[in-house]
Amino acid sequence: MNFLTIGHRGVMGVEPENTLRSFVAAQQAGLDVIELDLHLSKDGALVVMHDTDVDRTTDGTGPIAEKTLAELRALDAGHGERIPVFEEVLDAVKTPLQAEIKDVAAARALAEVMHRRDLVARVEVSSFHDEAIAEIARLVPGVRTALIGSRYGADIVDRAVEAGAATVCLNIRRLTLEIVEHARKADLRIIGWVVNTQDHLRLARALGLDGATTDYPEIKRTGRFTA
Repeated sequence: MNFLTIGHRGVMGVEPENTLRSFVAAQQAGLDVIELDLHLSKDGALVVMHDTDVDRTTDGTGPIAEKTLAELRALDAGHGERIPVFEEVLDAVKTPLQAEIKDVAAARALAEVMHRRDLVARVEVSSFHDEAIAEIARLVPGVRTALIGSRYGADIVDRAVEAGAATVCLNIRRLTLEIVEHARKADLRIIGWVVNTQDHLRLARALGLDGATTDYPEIKRTGRFTA
């Protein structure tokens, strides 16, 4: 079985997260998939950033939703990097992407790009929010989707099935064999996050997970040898 290594916001352990620099580094490290986060700017641009505001990862302050793309572009996202829009990432790297959306509005904006650029085969869409997953599935037939869980119980599997997701992305610190078995019975793929240590990598392999989301490219090299 191919064990997928997914770069968390690129390789955020070594480069500024959710920047083109981080995504290119993830591709160069040979990670199988690159994970990123999407929000809408005030003027409707699909920008790549994790938080709802810019305070933690840039030299600016305030909510993304209250800033235009031009205002967001003026910020330093680390090492002189600028906040990218989604289509810039598509052009900068060829690696498959896992795009996390936070709400239904982002799902609709992403659906438009996926149709225009024929991205069903390249982009998997993930979210903590069932309704966002259901919306992108409605708008983009055949899209692969993943439901994310941080604090969850066995009900995460039932929620994923109800939303039409094919994958669950689960906090490795809370993952149990019971939940893994429940997910397998539902024919779901299981990705563990965030896997940054050898102990967590060994756990992911012992539980028979399909892959791991990591901040560090070294997991790619060590993962294939860890049983």
